[in-house]
Amino acid sequence: MPKDAVLIIDMVNDFVTGKLRCEPCAQIVGEIRRIVQAARAHMIPIIYVNDSHLPTDPEIRIWGEHSMKGSEGSSIIGELRPLDTDFVLEKRTYSAFFETGLDMLLRSLRIERVVLTGIHTHICIKHTAADAFFRGYRVVVVKDATATFKEEDHELALEYMKTMYGAEVLTAEELISSWGAGK
Repeated sequence: MPKDAVLIIDMVNDFVTGKLRCEPCAQIVGEIRRIVQAARAHMIPIIYVNDSHLPTDPEIRIWGEHSMKGSEGSSIIGELRPLDTDFVLEKRTYSAFFETGLDMLLRSLRIERVVLTGIHTHICIKHTAADAFFRGYRVVVVKDATATFKEEDHELALEYMKTMYGAEVLTAEELISSWGAGK
C-alpha cells in the first residue's frame, strides 16, 4: 500500500461562508472530517494548503480580494481546525504545489500518494492534481469531499483528472476502507 498524505485545500472562511461563498463547498465538511479522523487513526499526515493572498497576486485580478493574508477570511473554518501535529501551508495561486514547499514536505515524509480534498474541484484541486502528477505522485480525488459552485464543473473536473492524470476517484467511504478503517 502506498504511503498517503491527505491534503485539505482552501477550506477557509472566505470560500465556505464568506466573500466567495460556495454552498456545495459547505456540504463537504462532514466527509472531510471523517477522512481526517481516519487519517489520524492511521498516522497518515494531514496537510492544509490554503489561499493566503497578497494584493498583487494574479488571482486578485480575476476574483477580487479574497482570503487575504492574515485576514479572518484566510483562516481555516472552525469545523476543520488543524491540530499542532498537522501541517499548514499558504498558497498564493491555484496549485498547492506552486512555491509552497509542499513537494519538499511530501518527499521528506516519503509520501507516494496524495489524497485531495477541499475546493474548488475544477480550479485548485485540478491544478494541484496536475502538479502532483508531474512530480510523480499518485493522485486520489475524493469525490464527496471535493466540491465547486456547479455540479457539472465538479463532474467534468473529476473525469478530466481521472483521464489525464490517472487519478483514482473515490468516495470518502472507499478511501477510509482502503486504509483498513472499516465502516
